[in-house]
Amino acid sequence: MQGDELAAAVIAGDRRALARAITRVESARADHRAEAVALVAAARAAGRQALRIGLSGTPGVGKSTFIESFGMMLVEQGLRVAVLAVDPSSARSGGSILGDKTRMERLSREPAAFIRPSPSQAQMGGVARRTREAVALCEAAGFDVVLVETVGVGQSETVVAEICDLFILLLAPAGGDELQGVKRGIMEMADMILVNKADGDLKPAALRTRADYAGALHLLRRRPQDPEGFPKAVCVSAVEQSGMAEAWADMQALAVWRKREGHWSARRAHQARHWFAEEVRQGLLAVLEREPAKGSMAALGREVEAGHLSPEAAAARMLGLLGRA
Repeated sequence: MQGDELAAAVIAGDRRALARAITRVESARADHRAEAVALVAAARAAGRQALRIGLSGTPGVGKSTFIESFGMMLVEQGLRVAVLAVDPSSARSGGSILGDKTRMERLSREPAAFIRPSPSQAQMGGVARRTREAVALCEAAGFDVVLVETVGVGQSETVVAEICDLFILLLAPAGGDELQGVKRGIMEMADMILVNKADGDLKPAALRTRADYAGALHLLRRRPQDPEGFPKAVCVSAVEQSGMAEAWADMQALAVWRKREGHWSARRAHQARHWFAEEVRQGLLAVLEREPAKGSMAALGREVEAGHLSPEAAAARMLGLLGRA
């Protein structure tokens, strides 16, 4: 299927075409890259927008269970839901399990839902490099809500906030110690904290955790993009589906407020500029992978390894060579 045909099929809501288009934008081949740029441009020209929600959380918090339960609730309300799940890639083999569809069995069978797992590859930040373009394709395909699940939790997971309209952090009851080393960076970006597994014997612990983080949120962050009462922490149970409707109502209220106050469009404009700079950075790195820059890099690397040049001096020389290219 040619680029124009593929874009038209995506805009018409063809799920197979959407999967094919995402594969195209994720390809590293130079010829595919040119097609991908045109494809995403056509998708954006459709003028459709979805509510983009980024989700991160500590291992074992139940992200996949929450997304399936939350997604099913949205589908039952008549909404179309796309899930872009990023799986960690092996540092040795580069492979990924990509098992999100098997973990979201009910949601994956829904005609109004689309689940796409992607490998993180070498990309830092908890998302794949082309996740933002995949989001644009899902919007063009007519999905109302796009959920972006990151690989896990850490300081760099905040990159997803540069893709989404709302950034949600999932925590487990009494799980504060897990976040001691990372919580400031990620909590400063979180629009809401959802304490999952607030059921059974864990419910009292979940209520305590919610109270602790509600106070921490207001100490860490106050921004013009936050209406009264936000950011907030709430308890949910993906298993019992309790608190889900309330959390969704809060997300909608925050999105509506930001649109009304002009923060929505300003945020998306800032994100576009961020990704422009990121594309330039990645393009420069790609130049280093091609000859003659690749040979110069290898030669200077050997000089550094042998102790003949310091890393700083070698880097300055390499940048000087690029400046004259």
